[in-house]
Amino acid sequence: MPNPRETHVTTPGGQYQPSMDVLEQSPARQPGVVPGVPTLTAEEFNEARQIYFQRCAGCHGVLRRGATGKALTTDITRERGLEALRDFINFGSPAGMPNWGTSGDLTDRQVDMMARYLLNEPPQPPEFGMAEIRETWRVNVPVEQRPTSKQNNINIENLFSVTLRDAGQIALIDGDTKEIVTVITTGYAVHISRSSASGRYLYVVGRDGKVNLIDLWMPVPDSVAEVRIGLEARSVETSKAQGYEDRFVIAGGYWPPQYVIMDGATLEPLRVESTRGYTVDTQEFHPEPRVAAIVASHYRPEWVVNVKETGKILLVNYEDLRNLRVTSINAERFLHDGGLDRSGRYFMVAANARNKIGVVDTREGRLVSLIDVSTTPHPGRGANFDHPRFGPVWATSHLGSDVVSLIGTDPEGHPQQAWRVVQELNGQGGGSLFIKTHPRSRNLYVDTTLNPEAEIASSVAVFDIDNLDKPYEVLPIGEWSGLTEGQRRVVQPEFNRDGTEVWFSVWNSQAQESAIVVVDDRTRRPIRVIRDRRLVTPTGKFNVYNTQRDVY
Repeated sequence: MPNPRETHVTTPGGQYQPSMDVLEQSPARQPGVVPGVPTLTAEEFNEARQIYFQRCAGCHGVLRRGATGKALTTDITRERGLEALRDFINFGSPAGMPNWGTSGDLTDRQVDMMARYLLNEPPQPPEFGMAEIRETWRVNVPVEQRPTSKQNNINIENLFSVTLRDAGQIALIDGDTKEIVTVITTGYAVHISRSSASGRYLYVVGRDGKVNLIDLWMPVPDSVAEVRIGLEARSVETSKAQGYEDRFVIAGGYWPPQYVIMDGATLEPLRVESTRGYTVDTQEFHPEPRVAAIVASHYRPEWVVNVKETGKILLVNYEDLRNLRVTSINAERFLHDGGLDRSGRYFMVAANARNKIGVVDTREGRLVSLIDVSTTPHPGRGANFDHPRFGPVWATSHLGSDVVSLIGTDPEGHPQQAWRVVQELNGQGGGSLFIKTHPRSRNLYVDTTLNPEAEIASSVAVFDIDNLDKPYEVLPIGEWSGLTEGQRRVVQPEFNRDGTEVWFSVWNSQAQESAIVVVDDRTRRPIRVIRDRRLVTPTGKFNVYNTQRDVY
């Protein structure tokens, strides 16, 4: 398979879930000819397959069964016909389908080719079971050769793991000095970084399914083990229950749809489980239910695993891997991202295409509520704070509207406000990916990374938590970066350990310079701009202390 850093073409201008482009070179057999259905040459088939994985699969699914985007199975596409499909691809739709033709992303020839491609059965990428997983497993530094105490002067609790998306790397940046400690080669387009319960280890997962284990105690932190859990992935989490700290790690696959449990110190794959099954609403079988966010329970030795397309939340108990106990909770389809409330008891998760937030009680292991919110919630991990009138709340922003929804999370102290939207704030616009605050902050930051207006995409809105009726202030992060080229999309606020600074990525394309802007939370003014040629397309930033303790 070619180096993904050489073949990757997705840019910040791409769509919300662009690409399963790591699958574009995977072997696949061209479906046979069907009478009356337009055909493709072998060359067209390979080109169309690559375009589909690059542009379409993230929303419509590898097997075209639908997710954030509508299903494109042949019973639907053949009923619409070739001409209608051409128009759909060319002009897009008000529901969110991009105008791939008129935007210039696809030529007229490619639009016609993709319409014919959709009239034929989709090719299926290969499976990736335990044998294939174990073939990729490498322990670069055995446990017995690793340090027995910390061998560097880094303040690990204020260390940031920064995704260098298109470089296939992460940068470890010292939060005290703002200097890059090291750059580590990982899987391509790392989606998240997760700290182990002890804080010693860092786990990162790339969109190509590669998991790296990084030892932060080494003189220069580096990857000590690696494994691929599939061909496409998004999530990784460690065991945090008392007595199980650093013992296990779990990663969830987009393709194949499965999760893999591994040894926490070596990444040795121990168990793989498929998530294929029946949807919670129509009870129909779905062959491609992808694993989205995973969080570790603070109450039980369990992981909370979100299965996107079926709408099921799995509580995976890791006490006995041989006799695995899994509690399946029916929630709502198209589960995506989310985080814990301030107490750590309730998990708040966005069913983004259904415009709902699900609430799971991780102590009792049950669904508490499904809450209606605005269009396409995308909270990241969300934001927790004490509302001046309604008590503890958890907040989400949205991709499809400018609304910020505040949901009450205190059923004992504020029962009248619990599990309902107590207030809606209006921000700059749609296209938000992340919202953030900190227990020591009185500010609520909302990005608008995917907003079509360049000025809005390169800035953030900040609300005063003590006076939420006051208009938000716009921080021109892109302008503060000093960068003059590119679209300068600003993404993912992340606080330092003490909650005194908030870091923003200024995300340009791979060929352009990017930066990180550090803002003083009290004054809301920049205090440092980190510009370095090694900061290639920085996106997610994960402070070790905050990630370790689920502080957000």
